[in-house]
Amino acid sequence: MILGHYGLAFAAKRVAPRTSLGTLAFAAQWLDELWPMLVLAGVERVRVVPGLMAANPLDFEYYPYSHSLAAAIVWSILFGAIYYAIRRDRRSAGIVGLLVLSHWILDLPMHRPDLPLWPGSATRVGLGAWRSIPLTMVLELAVFGVGLAVYLRTTRARDRIGSWALWGMVAVLALIFLSGFTSAPPPDGRAVALGALGLWLFVPWGYWIERHRELTEPGSALRESPPRAAADARRSPSSRGS
Repeated sequence: MILGHYGLAFAAKRVAPRTSLGTLAFAAQWLDELWPMLVLAGVERVRVVPGLMAANPLDFEYYPYSHSLAAAIVWSILFGAIYYAIRRDRRSAGIVGLLVLSHWILDLPMHRPDLPLWPGSATRVGLGAWRSIPLTMVLELAVFGVGLAVYLRTTRARDRIGSWALWGMVAVLALIFLSGFTSAPPPDGRAVALGALGLWLFVPWGYWIERHRELTEPGSALRESPPRAAADARRSPSSRGS
């Protein structure tokens, strides 16, 4: 799944309004951002097997450090802790951590049984929706569409960049998704990993979008802020109209 992960990142803005879309996208796709680096380093392995599944030709031979359930839980705790240490925002830190874990949960219905429960686990799980292109499209587009709709209701463009940057990101994501059904399979696992590094592009893109958008309900950010930040905001000169 690719669109679905970004769909959850978009939707998370509603419950973590003080957190940038760049951070939310980073967290939601962290497992797939980490995975190609581990493949290129020889730590994890993937093969290209044309016809393996109708919607995905990848045979994920070994990826316990990026895509086991236990690793996903550890990464989610680590991300949440780092975010809290920087921002001191418990609620948003929890959302960031859950987004990391959500990646594994959304992968579960898509993958064939190749997701390990922990490094060294002989048990692998997956429901295999990638065996059907129509089912894959329905699941991906449903999660992405709902998440995007939530983001559009939560934020609005402050200028033209805020609109075009967002829709440009949506268009590029849709193109990547659809090209998986129409283009020839990559030649080997290394080529897959090199292409997957492109997911890092959407992190700064998300921050760029956020700099040109604002909350449709500006007060929601204050309601979600820690008590000290809220008190500081009330005491600030701007809040007194000076």
